[in-house]
Amino acid sequence: MRATLMYGAGDVRVEDVPDPVLQQPTDALVRVLRACVCGSDLHPYHNKPASEQGSPMGHEFLGVVEELGSEVSGLNKGDVVIAPFVWADNTCDFCREGLQTSCRNGGGWGSPGVGGGQAEAVRVPQAQGTLVKAQVGEDSPLLPSLLTLSDVFPTGYHCATTAGVGDGKTVTVIGDGAVGLCAVLSARLLGAERIILMGRHKDRTDLGVEFGATDVVPERGEDGIAHVLDLTGGDGTHAVLEAVGYLNAYDTALGVVRPGGSISRVGVPQYTEANIGRDPFMKNVTLTGGVAPARAYIERLLPAVLEGRVEPGRVFDTTVDIEGVPDGYRAMDERRSLKVLVNP
Repeated sequence: MRATLMYGAGDVRVEDVPDPVLQQPTDALVRVLRACVCGSDLHPYHNKPASEQGSPMGHEFLGVVEELGSEVSGLNKGDVVIAPFVWADNTCDFCREGLQTSCRNGGGWGSPGVGGGQAEAVRVPQAQGTLVKAQVGEDSPLLPSLLTLSDVFPTGYHCATTAGVGDGKTVTVIGDGAVGLCAVLSARLLGAERIILMGRHKDRTDLGVEFGATDVVPERGEDGIAHVLDLTGGDGTHAVLEAVGYLNAYDTALGVVRPGGSISRVGVPQYTEANIGRDPFMKNVTLTGGVAPARAYIERLLPAVLEGRVEPGRVFDTTVDIEGVPDGYRAMDERRSLKVLVNP
């Protein structure tokens, strides 16, 4: 089959690899219907050391069950299923606490012996606990929105819920990428009264407004902080959803959070030191967030997608086939695309 491998920074190739096979009785084989390129895939795209052995890529996919191990129940051949961005048994103590990202028997796509989602098929470990039936057919127009349940939509939702977003709350979302836009959508779902989106790409912020943003702040740094404070009477907002992962975004979050408010970070931090000292302490600011346990949220968010109440799949603005994945990486890296959909 064809699969995407990364050999180093900027070096993405699509190659023939062996077809996946069942290795454990808890496995499933899934034929990929849709996958995508994630903003976090751009970190190794920028920084991965060159290697003679390519790394399988892709942690967001949905597909059709082709084969099941003898110990898998609750799934059938032909089911359309969503795979969260890590696999988990969904039964261990951490999973029962809603922390499938810390599953004692889980792991990540592309790890040794497990392929990546940017491929024609994937072996899914712990299939019974990992996969969620999508309740649609292979040709459903909802596939792009259902695919977002693999990562970006639950990540945005995790950001909003951990920050305590709810009825009457004011929210600042930092970042107009796919996760930031899904954070806007999630804040709206949770009843936020005001949602300020900080982003400077008009096509993206326009979509953010359609998703529920009430205000757009295009400025960065001190100018952006001043604009948010002006919009909020000098107080800042109850919740700040930081969906970028860079230090300047975190510093902006500290500048716009209301005393007693929360900052939730779901952008993978690209820094090792940051201010957690006197200023956030004196303002009673809560720092929260982290890697999103997508599996914990999929079934909660699935009805809104199936019923058409939300369309998170609108974050996809470019579609490629499996051979076009390297072009998809370039398009996202050059900011020509918000998020690339892969239709193998």
